Amino acid sequence: MSSPPAAPSSSGVRHTPVLVVTCLALGTVVAAMASLNVALPDLARDTHATQTDLSWIVDAYSLVFASLLLPAGALGDRFGRRKALLVGLALFGAGSAAAVLTTSPTALIGLRGLLGVGAALVMPATLSTITTTFPPGQRARAVSVWAAVAGASALLGVFATGALLEQWSWRSVFWLNVALAAVALAGTFRVVPESAEAQRPRLDVAGALLSVAGLVALVYSVIEAPTRGWGDPATIGGLGLGLLFLTVFVRYELRRPHPLLDPRLFRHRHFAAGSLSITMQFFVFFGFIFVFMQYLQLVRGDSALLAATSMIPMALAMVPLSRLTPRLVARFGARAPWTVGLVAVACAMGVLSRLDVDSPYGLIAAGLVPLGAGMGLAMTPATTAITEALPRSLQSVGSAMNDLSRELGGALGIAVLGSMLSAAYRSHLHLGRTPEPVAQAARSSLAAAHGIGGPVAEQARLAFIDAMHIALLGGAVAAALAAVIVTALLRAPRRTRHPLVTVEHEPATRS
Repeated sequence: MSSPPAAPSSSGVRHTPVLVVTCLALGTVVAAMASLNVALPDLARDTHATQTDLSWIVDAYSLVFASLLLPAGALGDRFGRRKALLVGLALFGAGSAAAVLTTSPTALIGLRGLLGVGAALVMPATLSTITTTFPPGQRARAVSVWAAVAGASALLGVFATGALLEQWSWRSVFWLNVALAAVALAGTFRVVPESAEAQRPRLDVAGALLSVAGLVALVYSVIEAPTRGWGDPATIGGLGLGLLFLTVFVRYELRRPHPLLDPRLFRHRHFAAGSLSITMQFFVFFGFIFVFMQYLQLVRGDSALLAATSMIPMALAMVPLSRLTPRLVARFGARAPWTVGLVAVACAMGVLSRLDVDSPYGLIAAGLVPLGAGMGLAMTPATTAITEALPRSLQSVGSAMNDLSRELGGALGIAVLGSMLSAAYRSHLHLGRTPEPVAQAARSSLAAAHGIGGPVAEQARLAFIDAMHIALLGGAVAAALAAVIVTALLRAPRRTRHPLVTVEHEPATRS
């Protein structure tokens, strides 16, 4: 059997169309992670989903997405990144089409998991295609565009969903997925060149299974904790089992000649800082979107479109700063904009945690602008640090780790902040002498309480506000800790001997 083609020569590649198509594919799968948040109230009313069901409908996608990124990225490197894009987009589109036809929360959870399988094949292939087909002189700008799309497409997905819900139901969100996947599939067929590693080491099947088992057990336990209780034996056992699987995974990978992910990579401080930073940024970002969309629609009473439009200041701050950050890094070094960005995210979450039932929109914008600006400042240098901290022979590892950091951070953000929200909502909801069946329905979700109306709905809104304060403050603490740790890691000397190669490698980002 002949080896698959290596990275194509940049002289024969039309770089702009490749960038457009790969970013469209990236935007399609990233938007799906956040866009459904706008439809949660409509979806809860139509399918009678509980608050835990809603967390799973959102998080099933990101959990499967994150769990399969490393093995899916390895498959793309081995058999061809263009093939991975084609198969992933086909699965994503087919799963979205099937979701249109279901009315069961359980079925939606399963189909969202299928979409996550497709997305896991797509996302690492997009960044790997860029880093292997673009010449060094154009690569930094292309990566900055990729990073801007990765951040902004979530907000664009929220806005598009809000517009669709003005005329149609939550099913239109999945029709949008089908349309975008079809366009990206056609573009991949036409302009994206095939690329794969010339040497094809054996796939690390055992490592893949251990990583998937550990991540699934860990996130599943966090999502179920508000329902079962944090002290429940099933919760404690699930968390312990997840940590055990991940510990075994690390020890196993250290002994493998061709590991799925070599833990020794984290000895490189720029690589470690980039991975941690992106994980925590998307932990905060997607957890915030999950909480905030319910606040806007069910507490403030905004329509889906108005709720989505309310997020525009964040996008207006994020996208320009993502594009400007490479110039700031070139002038001031990576540490300054990177750290300032994480601190801005922490401050923004602190501001947003002060919102109340009748807070003016000015206070919302005062939190959204620094949140978007901070994401824009921190995202590009973190992505660049991961990909450029490694030699070309390890670029596929860098791409996969970058994607895993985003999706794992997003999955854990929705799980942890969503769990904090659910637990605090139930504990703060005091319904007095309300009949037990009504009280039980109100405790299941804010959407259910909103449907009951009257004093029950009013008490539920107040309980949700108290719970939101706790969840968003948790996000602020996470961002602040990330800023401290990243600043410490970036104090490493500029010239660093990589633990897996025998030559010195100098990262492009300056500290």
